[in-house]
Amino acid sequence: MSSSSRRNFLAGAGFALPAAAFGSAARPAAGIQQQSGRVKDSGLRYKTLGRTGLKVTTVGFGSMITSDGSVIERAIDMGVNYIDTAYGYQGGNCESMVGAAIKGKRDKVVISTKSGAETKAQALEHLDTSLKRLGTDYVDIWFVHAKSRAGQLTDERLEANQIASKAGKVRFHGVSTHSGHADIIPATIAKGFDVLLTSYNFSMGSSIDPLLEQAKKAGLGVVGMKVMAGGFRRMKPGTEDHARFKRDGAPVAMLKWVLRNPNIDTTIPSITDVDQLDEDFRAMTEPWGAADEKLLAAQLDYISPLYCRMCGACEGQCAQGLPVSDIIRYVSYADGYGQFRLGRESFLDLPEDLRDASCADCGGCTIRCPNGVRVAERMMRARELFA
Repeated sequence: MSSSSRRNFLAGAGFALPAAAFGSAARPAAGIQQQSGRVKDSGLRYKTLGRTGLKVTTVGFGSMITSDGSVIERAIDMGVNYIDTAYGYQGGNCESMVGAAIKGKRDKVVISTKSGAETKAQALEHLDTSLKRLGTDYVDIWFVHAKSRAGQLTDERLEANQIASKAGKVRFHGVSTHSGHADIIPATIAKGFDVLLTSYNFSMGSSIDPLLEQAKKAGLGVVGMKVMAGGFRRMKPGTEDHARFKRDGAPVAMLKWVLRNPNIDTTIPSITDVDQLDEDFRAMTEPWGAADEKLLAAQLDYISPLYCRMCGACEGQCAQGLPVSDIIRYVSYADGYGQFRLGRESFLDLPEDLRDASCADCGGCTIRCPNGVRVAERMMRARELFA
């Protein structure tokens, strides 16, 4: 961004807003298509990302487990214009890969990254590192990463956001959340964020819909993640699990289910290869139908014992104080996404006493999941894989 354009960017940033807001720019990045709805003959669909004004394809690119940067390049060439990454993905290699993929194409894409840092100094350090890896001097959206409680949106972390905006390094700010929606989403609205990135998939039903509607009415852009309900489309071909999870059209149906919600602006399914990219592109272009509904009903029956819907019912219920929904999510990284390293690294980030806790030490599990997850089995699976 040139000095003059950065000055113009900051001039429109609105720093007379209350301290909780971050002074976000209101213009979309140069070169990004401005259409709303379906673009004739291209198959692409766009929505406006809340008050940011950004026009983004309704299917974006989640790069968390991508290892081949050419897949990102192909997505951009196909017209997908929203690319999501994070400071911690793949030990930083993910941001570097995205940076290489967008080289020479920066004005064609909306880039978001994330940091879960708690302190102002660490958050700003993460941001500078992210910008260097991405090969850009600004990101369009910077997310406070993986928060589930209003108290985690601290004044110090919000101050880091304000500093980043004033320096022209961030255009818009958001919060990403896997769980605790009833607490974190209202806080995201109240504290002046621009974008909400939230878990949302067919297994969750309509429980979160009123909160998504509330976010949209408040002007937030809403991005859906974990749209594949555990990422189980990566099961090995030829296995029984693959036959069940890879039912004909199941991944497409899962994404179509999310896209039909008018309060979801875009989605970031994790994409690892061209086949998955093509599947997700199909979801953007095909209507939802009765066959999809039937397919997902059967799918839900199968994943219910395995996949945590992050409803929050188990929070604080474990006799050993384990963050049950988080640990089951780590197991899904390994079993569903095929990302053992990501699951293990997430597990090892837990405090030592929680890593060492064993379900075998309990006489019986105190948690009865209302959605049918076999909690004790999944927790023991976590120890089997990661401990």
